[in-house]
Amino acid sequence: MAQLPCDNDGACLRCKAKPPQEETLTCGTCGTPWHAPCLSSPPETLASTLQWHCPDCSGEIDPLLPVSGVESGGGSDLVAAIRAIEADESLTEADKAKKRQELLSGKSAADEDEEEGKKGAGLDVDLLKALGENLNCSFCIQLPERPVTTPCGHNFCLKCFEKWIGQGKRTCAKCRSPIPPKMASNPRINSSLVSAIRLARVSKSAGAGTGKVFHFISNQDRPDKAFTTERAKKTGKANAASGRIYVTIPPDHFGPIPAENDPVRNQGVLVGESWEDRLECRQWGAHFPHVAGIAGQSNYGAQSVALSGGYEDDEDHGEWFLYTGSGGRDLSGNKRTNKDQSFDQKFEKSNEALRVSCKMGYPVRVVRSHKEKRSAYAPEAGVRYDGVYRIEKCWRKVGIQGSFKVCRYLFVRCDNEPAPWTSDEHGDRPRPLPNIPELKMATELFERKESPSWNFDEGEACWKWMKPPPASLKAVNVLDPEERKTMKRAIKAAHSNSVREKLLKEFSCKICRQVMTLPVTTPCAHNFCKACLEDKFAGQTLVRERSRGGRTLRAQKNVMNCPCCPTDISDFLQNPQVNREVMEVIEKLKNKEEDKAESEEGEDASMEEKAESESEENCETTDPEVETPVVTEEAELPRKRAKLDTDTVVPATMVVPDMK
Repeated sequence: MAQLPCDNDGACLRCKAKPPQEETLTCGTCGTPWHAPCLSSPPETLASTLQWHCPDCSGEIDPLLPVSGVESGGGSDLVAAIRAIEADESLTEADKAKKRQELLSGKSAADEDEEEGKKGAGLDVDLLKALGENLNCSFCIQLPERPVTTPCGHNFCLKCFEKWIGQGKRTCAKCRSPIPPKMASNPRINSSLVSAIRLARVSKSAGAGTGKVFHFISNQDRPDKAFTTERAKKTGKANAASGRIYVTIPPDHFGPIPAENDPVRNQGVLVGESWEDRLECRQWGAHFPHVAGIAGQSNYGAQSVALSGGYEDDEDHGEWFLYTGSGGRDLSGNKRTNKDQSFDQKFEKSNEALRVSCKMGYPVRVVRSHKEKRSAYAPEAGVRYDGVYRIEKCWRKVGIQGSFKVCRYLFVRCDNEPAPWTSDEHGDRPRPLPNIPELKMATELFERKESPSWNFDEGEACWKWMKPPPASLKAVNVLDPEERKTMKRAIKAAHSNSVREKLLKEFSCKICRQVMTLPVTTPCAHNFCKACLEDKFAGQTLVRERSRGGRTLRAQKNVMNCPCCPTDISDFLQNPQVNREVMEVIEKLKNKEEDKAESEEGEDASMEEKAESESEENCETTDPEVETPVVTEEAELPRKRAKLDTDTVVPATMVVPDMK
């Protein structure tokens, strides 16, 4: 058996007996008690016990152990290092304790730097846990997928919420508060929570600052915005001309817009980017037509489509949707009459372009507009790029209006980036096609037989061109260097310094543009500070009294539109409930940000103190090899005389500084 000390109870770990006080030896270095009879070489005299060192501290080789298992001199080096630390008067007691701990644990300076790097990389790993403690769905007890926030401030998954509503329930599953009928029939996804959850997940898996969460791109600082000419009879965007195209792709470009075609930002058009309107969307190449919903050529294919609620037959399910072709309407009338189908749609022009893309398996860019009021996946405002889709089937059937046939297309998402409404870290994977009941009544059904040009590569685990993309039929206008510099100065990209700052930015009020205090979520899924929202509608009552000619008329309800959309929130404003779950998340993020700032300030202060102490030591010490010149009295006299002369006369060779 090896030599072993006594345990915390005073029992010897070798003989298992509790020795008396006179048989116990205490090490002078580490203070550990040992049983003297169990030592291989106990002290011979009483005087030697006063300065006795245990075998671990003295480096004594245990004769009961093989020699190859012990490094000679290891213990003596350890004791020498500990004594050197104790003798260093420049260290405080805390620094000495820290250095002793590092020495005994075997850590080096390189290991410490590596640990600091890992610590810095994992600063935001606990963000997902902070979100999960407050934002979990009450049904599945997971972070909400496509979160929906009720007016009472509780969050649920969209599927869980729809299942709850489908059972005939019209109250919150957590607090039993009533759910507005409009929200029950058309729930809206809370985009702020989507971005926050996805950013936290990306920060956990890929490190801080690697998430791709993109905010609204403002066009107000751009020099070449869409404009109205003097010849226009009416003002407004209907008669506006498009601004400068910022990407270098041709109008017939298929698939995503890569970074090499984005000379301004060098990042390409990313999923989730939003623009103010279709004209601004055109400037970034996501969808070039600013009125038509389909961009394509009948003999070449379709490059992009826009979902803007133009046809009642459209069905939007996020990852897949049913799209209605163009045509079949008489556009010579007004807005009231030109929405009715007046003849059949045919596979020609833009509709044929979509069928060509279906046949070849080309990727089609999809943008969604806020005008699509029936979809839960539409953006809150403006136009948003949602990635590329592939058309799997196309057919014709009688439309909802019941008189004429329309062309129908099944779009399925196939992008390498996650959708804007999901909190996933990765993009799409091949999924089975959904069941479409209307195919039973379809005519001219077309399904792709050959392998698609854009498909999923199992080896690389990504979507890519399996066949060469079709060559462009139009020339590309490449920007010259001066034009590129002008465009770079025009666009200001704001990037947050840390994941926590980005998360806090997601939880900003739509009115004051600051981090929300007492956040409230409207039925239309917009987030505001409670004080900002109440100040916005201060002095307005739910109903207003009316009178005419001395008669009192029936009171009329005041319509109070949401500051971000036309939704009436007058009923919600009567008793707005604070979203406690979001508020707790914001408080945790703020506290962690403050703790991080305080720790950085403390580290900076300690480094400054250490630098000052080192500079003082350097000033006090002198180099013995450098001789200090001895100034004699004879040499000092000319210097004094020269000083007196310079006080009265300025020599011609001196340069007088300009005092201005």
